[in-house]
Amino acid sequence: MTATGKGTSTAPARIVILVDNGVTGDSRVQKTARSAADAGWDVTLLGSSPNGRPQQWRLGSATVRLLPMPSPLRQRRHELRRRWLLGPLAYPPTGVAARRQQEVRAWQADLRVRRALLTSEGGSSLARQWLRAQALAARVVRKWISFRHWQLTNGQKKRKRLTTPSDRLFTWLQLRLRGDRAWRRLEPQLWDFELAFAQVVDQLKPDIIYANDFRMLGVGARAKIRAAAAGREIKLIWDVHEYLPGVKPRVDNNRWMVANQAHEREYARWADAVMTVSDRLAELLQRDHGLAERPSIVLNTPNAADALGAHGADSQDVRSKCGLDPDDPLVVYSGAAAAHRGMGVMVEALPRLSDAHVAFVVNAPAGPYMKSLVARARELGVADRVHVLPYVAPAEVVGFLSTATLGVIPIHHWLNHEIQLITKFFEYSHARLPIVVSDVETMAAAVQESGQGEVFQVDDVDGFVMAVETILADPQRYRKVYDAMDLRVWTWEEQARVQNSIYQRLAPQDRHPALSASD
Repeated sequence: MTATGKGTSTAPARIVILVDNGVTGDSRVQKTARSAADAGWDVTLLGSSPNGRPQQWRLGSATVRLLPMPSPLRQRRHELRRRWLLGPLAYPPTGVAARRQQEVRAWQADLRVRRALLTSEGGSSLARQWLRAQALAARVVRKWISFRHWQLTNGQKKRKRLTTPSDRLFTWLQLRLRGDRAWRRLEPQLWDFELAFAQVVDQLKPDIIYANDFRMLGVGARAKIRAAAAGREIKLIWDVHEYLPGVKPRVDNNRWMVANQAHEREYARWADAVMTVSDRLAELLQRDHGLAERPSIVLNTPNAADALGAHGADSQDVRSKCGLDPDDPLVVYSGAAAAHRGMGVMVEALPRLSDAHVAFVVNAPAGPYMKSLVARARELGVADRVHVLPYVAPAEVVGFLSTATLGVIPIHHWLNHEIQLITKFFEYSHARLPIVVSDVETMAAAVQESGQGEVFQVDDVDGFVMAVETILADPQRYRKVYDAMDLRVWTWEEQARVQNSIYQRLAPQDRHPALSASD
């Protein structure tokens, strides 16, 4: 409770945090919720349930709720109807094509059995001729069904990326006629987030909404507008994890980016405070949206206690998980498993790093991309030196990684990779690992300036091998660099102070918690 100075007390301001995922894999969001609650604010974190069922738990003193989010608007209107111009003879997209294909296969299977019976039991010439006629008819019908199915799939394929002349014209007209409101027609799935979250947000009656990234910005802004119409004031914080124009589109079509940018432009002006992950991104946001204030910088760094690398009683480290001796060279990658993360270069280099092992600590260890890397390792004869491991709890990451010989960040040249120090950079640093990083601008410059690692050109196997061998020749030289670095500035507690100062500025003055007021 918060003292008002008049002999009464009021509850601390309520902060509702919005995120478009299932929370468990998002360390930044988890730390934001926990640290705000630890500072005395009333915190509820709302995310999207991955299994369609409501879920709820406590994260420190914060409440986490995952909401079911049906996504019927993900499917576009044209996907529900026949494409008369692209495939006038195509089946409608109702599933009837698969049924017809199965029916004709069943017919042909029956004919094969009947032919076998005629062969084994004998039969009249007329019966054989009739069976041959039916077999011919079945082949003709099957070809006809296949043709109609091909027209269906070909039409779907051509319109999947929305690049046909009619699709381009529609996109252009919407942007010309509707401006930033065009996302309503170009990316209607954004309404699915609104319909899943809006009622719950309104019921919670927040004082502050903390919207993570571009999808939740609109949900938060519309809640602020509704509250104002009802006579209540909500302050909106927008936390920008990535620069939208530099994001790899979540959906491979011609409208996703322009629609989401329009959505972001429409609602950016409603934010009372903006925070982001790097100075360069802050500059871009202020320029793009005409922000009155430069966004505050909040890095996604480990908690101080986690940064010490302490292990729980049942904890293991990456080296023991791989079954390796202390002297075995262990090269670790920790992060999402995806081709644009550049992980393939690590496998390609292994035949030339004869004693080294590679550990991938990833979000989807059994996913198709990791299976492809393991298959490639088998082709190269190095599969016994490739270890695929699942994520560990955020609090255990630094300690888990600390027994590796070096950490790798091989990511490709996407804009968001160029303009920030990513989470794994801080985790490797606190684990005191020498770092091998691709030549993405900000991280390459940081490593070269500090001397904590080596840089190689993206996807250059020769350069990667050279960088790894240079570190393996004297890893202690790189580890000693950390002795002179003040890693405390790269702890979450430092970032939480920035966040808390924003909460104090935006919350009603009589709703500051005692813990926060003394911060």
